[in-house]
Amino acid sequence: MPTPVQRALLATLLAGLCAGATRDVPEPFWTTPDSRAARQAASWREDGRTADATLMDRIATRPEAEWLNGADPGPVVRARTTAAARAGRLAVLVAYYIPNRDCGQYSLGGAPTAAAYRTWIDEFAAALGDRGAYVVVEPDAVAQVVAGCTRVVATDRYALLAYAVDRLKRQPRTHVYLDAGNSGWIPEAWRLVDALKASGVARADGVALNVSNFQTNKASSAYGDELSKDLAGKHYVIDTSRNGNGPYAGTDAWCNPPGRALGTPPTTRTDNPLLDAYLWIKRPGESDGTCRGGPAAGEWWPSYALELARNAADAGP
Repeated sequence: MPTPVQRALLATLLAGLCAGATRDVPEPFWTTPDSRAARQAASWREDGRTADATLMDRIATRPEAEWLNGADPGPVVRARTTAAARAGRLAVLVAYYIPNRDCGQYSLGGAPTAAAYRTWIDEFAAALGDRGAYVVVEPDAVAQVVAGCTRVVATDRYALLAYAVDRLKRQPRTHVYLDAGNSGWIPEAWRLVDALKASGVARADGVALNVSNFQTNKASSAYGDELSKDLAGKHYVIDTSRNGNGPYAGTDAWCNPPGRALGTPPTTRTDNPLLDAYLWIKRPGESDGTCRGGPAAGEWWPSYALELARNAADAGP
């Protein structure tokens, strides 16, 4: 017999199936059945917090990315893409292991050496096999160098990024998007162009914008269109996981800002031929860092997740 929590989790999963059944055209992205949001919704149902659980379903029943940010990526990549393929869907993955990651800030870490990073990318790519996936390559890695990070040698980092793009694109059915920051960080899109070219963007499917940030769809699309003009028509994807209310006007606007909301649910249906998809790359409810009383970067913060869901304009599950 299933435990009470297992029964509550099943209820959460059924809510996702019902939500999916209402869509005219199935979306291609796979929803993780055991996400932190799904487990939270199940736990709250078991505790009788049904209203909060229903709000949490707004996150739990939608596809979000899997971040690979530690050693030995192969098993997780293989498991996620296999599960997605069995469901006839595509996994969304994030490669986040570049040496001197985050320029030593909240999400510091990454591979100890360039050689270790290349080996890690080889393992990541091999684990993809011929199963389909969207892969976002190294959030912030290019923009931080352009913005003046002194912990890395620019040419060395760009070479590693180009290696990652090239190796991942060797896998059939893998869509690769090199991260290009956001419109609020480096407003002059042209400043990124040479760095993106040196980082292999010509071999990628495009660039990823607004990862873990809060810029609006309109601002991000305008930014992507500007980049595309200088990148031979490259396409882009936008992270809409937390941009429903746009950016915060106060200090430290990037780090757990209050009053934010879930944005456009993941979809390949866009009104811009250069925009391939809206994705939830940053997983809603995971902290940006210890600012504003949050837990460490990447840790689950249920009260913040609940606020994002409660503030969402899209009231459906």
